[in-house]
Amino acid sequence: MTIHVLACGGPEVPTPLAALPVVTAPAVPAKPDFDELLPLLDAAGPDVAGPRLVVVGDDGALAATLTRLMRSERLHVEVAYVSAEPTPATRLYGLPVAQRAARLAVDGSASPLPLIRDDSGTALVGEATITGPDGGPLVGEAYADSERVFSGEIPRLRVTPTLDLPGVRASAGRRLLRTRWLPARAVQLGAVGAVVTRDGVTTPRALKRCSFYRDTREWLLVR
Repeated sequence: MTIHVLACGGPEVPTPLAALPVVTAPAVPAKPDFDELLPLLDAAGPDVAGPRLVVVGDDGALAATLTRLMRSERLHVEVAYVSAEPTPATRLYGLPVAQRAARLAVDGSASPLPLIRDDSGTALVGEATITGPDGGPLVGEAYADSERVFSGEIPRLRVTPTLDLPGVRASAGRRLLRTRWLPARAVQLGAVGAVVTRDGVTTPRALKRCSFYRDTREWLLVR
């Protein structure tokens, strides 16, 4: 199996990965950061046992990597995730962290998962939190497929992938109420002003509309 490591944000590469080829990148890698790496993955070919890319970093790094694989039509690449500490994505997928995660990245098997993206073509791997400007209340209306998630004003809207179909779920973050998740194929929001923090990365400006939905393709996660 051909395995490459993408170390994002200057983390220490765990010992089980030390002998593998490593490419370094910022904490949230952008398209140019993959220019060196993608040809190496292509050289391995889309065979049954790989290629495999190990992302060392946080949820933002994993989401950026999956986004680039999606946009470049390389979803045959197996993705392993090594985070130094628990994150929304590690909890969602039941992944270990640190040294245990590194061992799993080498020895584990990949399985397909629903691919969740937003309307900007960016993948979602852990959680998106949507508030109003400056962290204030979110004013608008959201639907999970045909079911209304909220209408009016709420503290925040949360959206996460799911392990099984339909693929995504949403919850209105109302205070003093138990969290109620609504599963869907797509979650759509219209708002006066929505600030989206997706896998720890916040949009630079408020949006009037945004949506998250299940792509027709899947991705391969080692877990």
